[in-house]
Amino acid sequence: MTGAVIDSSGAEGAEELAPGAHAAHVEETLLQARALIESTVSLYRNRPSGGPDGTHTSVTALRETLAQLLVDARHSVCIALSSADEFSDTVKELLAEREPGPVVRVLCATAVADCSLARLSAVPGSRFEIRCSEGELRDAVVVDGARALVRAAPGDGGSPAIMVTDTAAVRALELLFAGTWSRCRRLDEHLALSPRLHSELTRRILERLRAGRTDDAAARELDVSLRTYRRHVAEIMRELGATSRFQAGARAVELGLIQN
Repeated sequence: MTGAVIDSSGAEGAEELAPGAHAAHVEETLLQARALIESTVSLYRNRPSGGPDGTHTSVTALRETLAQLLVDARHSVCIALSSADEFSDTVKELLAEREPGPVVRVLCATAVADCSLARLSAVPGSRFEIRCSEGELRDAVVVDGARALVRAAPGDGGSPAIMVTDTAAVRALELLFAGTWSRCRRLDEHLALSPRLHSELTRRILERLRAGRTDDAAARELDVSLRTYRRHVAEIMRELGATSRFQAGARAVELGLIQN
């Protein structure tokens, strides 16, 4: 296959590098891994659908494939979720239904980090490890270092996901996942609520965000300056990990900060 080549030199060589050089080496390797992933996805995209390495063009086929991957897992499951959509909802539903097995590591974007994932890791004896990333992710499920279901990028033309069994490509996915995982914080730390989110002023601001009030109207109702109101909104959105005011209101309801 074509694509970037991953440097497979031994660990001893890496240890000889100075800290700064080692960091640069890791970053370069991750960039090579990403290039290999993109190359492999492009290669697999045009394969006939329906086979073990084919594309999955329907939601039903995608769900069945995800379910089978999780059932077949024997050693490791690594999952990356980039956005709150049907794909991530399907993965979370399947994880909630899954029988005990190997440890499942879930790396999610802040838009996906919610209480439904937190509940998975909160169950006694849970074998879920969940971390939250603020960087760019590519939706993927990697099982046993042998198979990976990779979400097609927007505009890739029709097929929502592609099964990859090429050893080098799957290894690249694992490498990229591990590099991102090591830099991310645990979901419970991300969801830990700052005391300011429990204040009366925050509750009143969140209610107005959910109601869709304009900044001018909300500031007048709360008897604060427009600048002060906007500063509070920015702080609240940062605390909630929200990228929009609508999302902040939705997350506030989900976390019980305001009533639905």
